[in-house]
Amino acid sequence: MGSDGSVALAPLWDVVLPSERLASSACELTAAYESVREARHFTYTTLRRWELCELVDNVALVASELVTNALRHGVGTDTGPHPTAAQTSPPPVVRLGLARWTSRVVVSVRDPSSQGPVPRAPDFTAESGRGLHLIASCCETWGWHPLTGAGKVVWALFPAPSN
Repeated sequence: MGSDGSVALAPLWDVVLPSERLASSACELTAAYESVREARHFTYTTLRRWELCELVDNVALVASELVTNALRHGVGTDTGPHPTAAQTSPPPVVRLGLARWTSRVVVSVRDPSSQGPVPRAPDFTAESGRGLHLIASCCETWGWHPLTGAGKVVWALFPAPSN
């Protein structure tokens, strides 16, 4: 594994051929919950520019869930840095990436923690804890990969609409 996002997504090459890559875009988000809104806006804008309006709602929802999880568990926004997060200066940021291939779209979020996401047992009375279940229900598949040194990338794969 490498620290480059495209290398971290290497297992996706079994589903998506690198030669089919059409476009990619990424943004860095600060360690603040306002970044979730920015992530949705970035996703809406990017997918509309790529003329993938049919995917906007599901991909934006998944992007906001992945960014929320990265802020809560990867950066530790409410309680200071996550214990396993790499200590860097400046403060850690979350990186949101979108990649478009002819047959698939991938949303990925990179954060400084090496600790992977763990789905919780569904608790329909809890205020949180259903994000990964929501992600799984909106995309074709999702996963995560640790990065060399520190950090991880969590990704979700969507089928691209046929033109």
